[in-house]
Amino acid sequence: MIPRYSRPEMAKIWEPENKFRKWLDVEIAACEAWAQLGEIPKKSLDTIRKRAKFNINRIDEIEQTVKHDVIAFLTSVAENVGPDSRYIHKGLTSSDIGDTALALLMKEAADIIISNIQELMKVLKSNAFKYKDTLQMGRSHGIHAEPTTFGLTFALWYEEMKRNLVRMKTARETISYGQLSGPVGTFSSLPTSIEKYVCKKLGLKPDPVVTQVIQRDRHAEYMNTLALIAGAIEKMSVEVRHLQRTEVLEAEEPFEKGQKGSSAMPHKRNPVGSENLSGLSRVVRSNAMAAMENIPLWHERDISHSSVERIIIPDSTVLINYMLVRMTGILRGLQVYPERMKENIGRSYGLYCSQRVLLKLTENRMSREDAYSLVQKTAMESWKERKPFRDLLKKEPSITKYLSAKDIDDLFDFKFYTKHVDYIYKRVFGNGTRSAGR
Repeated sequence: MIPRYSRPEMAKIWEPENKFRKWLDVEIAACEAWAQLGEIPKKSLDTIRKRAKFNINRIDEIEQTVKHDVIAFLTSVAENVGPDSRYIHKGLTSSDIGDTALALLMKEAADIIISNIQELMKVLKSNAFKYKDTLQMGRSHGIHAEPTTFGLTFALWYEEMKRNLVRMKTARETISYGQLSGPVGTFSSLPTSIEKYVCKKLGLKPDPVVTQVIQRDRHAEYMNTLALIAGAIEKMSVEVRHLQRTEVLEAEEPFEKGQKGSSAMPHKRNPVGSENLSGLSRVVRSNAMAAMENIPLWHERDISHSSVERIIIPDSTVLINYMLVRMTGILRGLQVYPERMKENIGRSYGLYCSQRVLLKLTENRMSREDAYSLVQKTAMESWKERKPFRDLLKKEPSITKYLSAKDIDDLFDFKFYTKHVDYIYKRVFGNGTRSAGR
């Protein structure tokens, strides 16, 4: 079943009708190339163009006997074309058709995924500017570190998806190669001009050298690009899941009217979308590993890769389409709680300022070792006693010897931590960093 967040056109790419249509496109283009060389009569070519078609049920029926999908396809086409079908598949091998058509299918899927990425990037940019100045506690190892802004999270994701967009476009180019070079790829049974004509007509480039198949490092690059996209989506998912935890509750997935979170506990609002995406990313990454295993084949060819690709390529493109669309929806409707972010900043009693105090003491000629020990001791007391770090600093004679009360208060100014946000935004988004993400 195709996930409901997927675009219908992605599913249609991998339906038998579209696959066989691509096979037929390759075969007819090859006939046209042969006709230009005078090897197929014009009248026969006209008949092929007019009458060449297939019946999926008939293909399945024939395959039950011949146990070969390309032969079953060609037989179905021949039944419609008649005697002139003897010119179809002239000099070609099954991989010439299958691999060239697969490139076309993967290009179509890539175009949808590229569009998905661009849509997600629009939402990421919009949220980056919307929450550009929304103060949030930064965490390292899951522990309060120093303040940041929520907008920087989206800027980070935007920059990563920008890289994924480049990767996907590159992967699309890497896979956009066809082959019509006959058994073992030596052009022994057909001239090189056939391949040139067909590839140009179909918008592909001739692969410079093949065996009987296009080499599977191309497909592995494509699949690993999908895995990287899946990893980026899971990164976002994990963050949303963390932020939605009851103890944190700084943001939540959209919770639609009528939605239920638990069959047993009516109060539950679970991050089910993000959890779903985390799980699916594992599938895509596993499929990428299978694509890597497809690279080594026996001699000039075997078909150990074929059964794998029939699963991993359609499944992974459909899943990535689904994942990008769903994540876009989650982040577009994300419920954000800035007041809770402020509350959470206060939960560590101002300890985020420990580095600033340390550096200020060293600037005032205390040794770094002594300053670190003193600040750490005071910080641990603040944490253990649940008392404001600032107040304890002002009561510590070894500190007030170097810092006045005003000096200490000045160190707790949040603007210190956000002063270079504009600089970062300019590096990510270019000019116009103060405008909305248009």
